[in-house]
Amino acid sequence: MLIRRTLRLIIVFAVALAGAVGGGVGIAQAEGNGPSARDRQLLFYNHSYGVFDRETADAIEHSDYLRDFANFQVRTTTGTGGQTWTGRYLMGRETYLELFGVGDIAGQDGTLGSAGLGLSTERAGDLATVTERLKDEGVADPVEFLQTRDFGDGVPVPWFDAILTTTEYDAFGAWAMEYRPEYFADPRGKTEPASFPGDVGRERYLSDDYRTHLMRDVTSVHLAVTEGDLADNVPLLRAGGFAVRTLGDGGVVASRGGTTIRFTTVPRDQAGLRQFEFSLNRPVKDRHVEQIGHSNLVVGPGSRAVWTFAANGAK
Repeated sequence: MLIRRTLRLIIVFAVALAGAVGGGVGIAQAEGNGPSARDRQLLFYNHSYGVFDRETADAIEHSDYLRDFANFQVRTTTGTGGQTWTGRYLMGRETYLELFGVGDIAGQDGTLGSAGLGLSTERAGDLATVTERLKDEGVADPVEFLQTRDFGDGVPVPWFDAILTTTEYDAFGAWAMEYRPEYFADPRGKTEPASFPGDVGRERYLSDDYRTHLMRDVTSVHLAVTEGDLADNVPLLRAGGFAVRTLGDGGVVASRGGTTIRFTTVPRDQAGLRQFEFSLNRPVKDRHVEQIGHSNLVVGPGSRAVWTFAANGAK
């Protein structure tokens, strides 16, 4: 779900009142050899979103192949403060994608190359621990937020709590989130029963409709981001328990938890989602290439698929 626009509209006011100042946290504070044994992983890849050129977004929306490949939906969501967004969704067992075209979202978040990354907890209470860990990563005042969801009847339900390191960004932002018990208790959410006490996990949140399609989960995502956006968000990955490694070219790879997150640093006009890799529910014998706008989805052979997007709509 897209939350950054809602967060920015509402939190900026709250931050001003509280005197909190975001941003400016450096990668150097978040580097290391990975989490220690005591640092249980608290955050896991939930979903990521990107804004693509109109031709690609329209091709995604009308693709018959994607409807076979994944549990695919086009839907409009109403969040906190009545903010709405319409996205194209590919949903797996625990992870999913949220895809937009230029102008689908108002303001800065609707520009070409805008992207976001949602990281979520699996156990109730872990978000509070992440918030404390962020202070050790140099984020003295993490920004906290409650997102609600309106199912169309004008009765919003608490959806999830969220934290982020800053409300300022060039084109990319990450947030940590923890689904609320009120949402799981609401039948309109169509969620699954808890598997253990305190279960607020991704598999419980998403439906089992993925089973009738090829796509199972996102195993890797590659994002091109500015240096400033990367520096602001690496501390959240470290606080969540990811093993963060800085590459020689200034990029970063965050691993652990089933999904590898790769960042490449670029100027703002080159920013955006670059690639997804997926696990499949079953192996396929032959290699299939599906061109979707300015992107190519390569499925198989085997139990893997790769979806690559041209840089900002380049052919």
